[in-house]
Amino acid sequence: MINPSASGWIDKYFARLTTRFNGHTAPHDFYKTVRDSGFIYGYVATLDFLEAKETKGWTAEEATKATLLNSLYGIYCITDNTDPKAFTEKAIAFYDHMTPEGHSFLKKVLPASPKSHQLEDILDERIKTNDNIISRNFSHILTNALLFMDVLAFGQYLVKGRLPDNYLKKLEETIVGLALLALNIKSKKTSYDDLLIKLFEASVRYTKVAKVSANDLSSLEISYFEPETEKLYLLDIAGMAIWSDGVAENAEIDFLYRLAAQLGLNEQAAPESIAGFDVFIKLHRNQIPYFKYSNPVKHFYDHASQNVMLLINRNRKRLIKELSNNGELMLLLTHSAHRSLDAGEKKKIKKQLLEICKTIPSLTIFLLPGGSLLLPLLIKFIPQLLPSVFNENLDEEA
Repeated sequence: MINPSASGWIDKYFARLTTRFNGHTAPHDFYKTVRDSGFIYGYVATLDFLEAKETKGWTAEEATKATLLNSLYGIYCITDNTDPKAFTEKAIAFYDHMTPEGHSFLKKVLPASPKSHQLEDILDERIKTNDNIISRNFSHILTNALLFMDVLAFGQYLVKGRLPDNYLKKLEETIVGLALLALNIKSKKTSYDDLLIKLFEASVRYTKVAKVSANDLSSLEISYFEPETEKLYLLDIAGMAIWSDGVAENAEIDFLYRLAAQLGLNEQAAPESIAGFDVFIKLHRNQIPYFKYSNPVKHFYDHASQNVMLLINRNRKRLIKELSNNGELMLLLTHSAHRSLDAGEKKKIKKQLLEICKTIPSLTIFLLPGGSLLLPLLIKFIPQLLPSVFNENLDEEA
């Protein structure tokens, strides 16, 4: 299995990649493959470029990170060549180029580390849009809905050798402007419309949604965008905005057709965009985070529980070994299973668990700001990973 949260995963990705793009892949086919994965919509539902056994147990963040890499590599393949090493170096140079002076991703990685490891660190930083573990987990909605902008910008960089001035800001403002225009056409507003605005507010990096104004299509610099992938993406953003439980009014559909024509796309582009998003939502609605925003507390604990259990399973042997070497902690955990601990005992458990977390790199998540709030979840799951003898003793003492 490939673990996108562990060092060395990019090398494994290239070694085990099953589906590859190449110089003969048409831009439309490339874009459609990425769209079908859900990456365009902000939620990765399928990872067809790897065998299922390689992606088993991945978190949504890990799936997003791997799909971002695959999409960057895909546009590199159809623009330049298919050499993984050359791609890695080019991707690192691109991200260094696109980052404002003083905020370079490369300043956070060791120069002596392998290029693939440097790219891993860059991608990891790229998908973390919030400051700490609690704000990321508490977010009601997915905050990486506009990551495909990186892919489009990389395409520009590959063709022109540099990123056009203010390209990302122009693209982001156009995306938000199109979404707002599409929403304003609706005669009836729904909770989904509010969701979409919140989704964009959580995803924008270069502008503020509240400062974007668009009165009609002519007020947007649509002609600035020439590659087919850029045009299809803008159309899909507008398609996402007019969608509302599968119902689209005539004015909304007309808007999408007019946009497609203004972008210079063929007559099939608009209906394909509408159908694509509608089918995707119907298939995956129950799994998409931004449809679960109504109960933020429940969402926080559900999401946090999944992450904690995943971390425990991936570090099972190491954690069991560390726990077994701490007799006092084992005794306290035993008592906690059948009686309430006093304040002093709880403090000891917290302190000793944090000491253990310091020795296991993947568990340092509990040492981050707010991470201690997740400790009760760690304590809750510990009995499930300890040897059966420990659990049987609990039953006897009870």
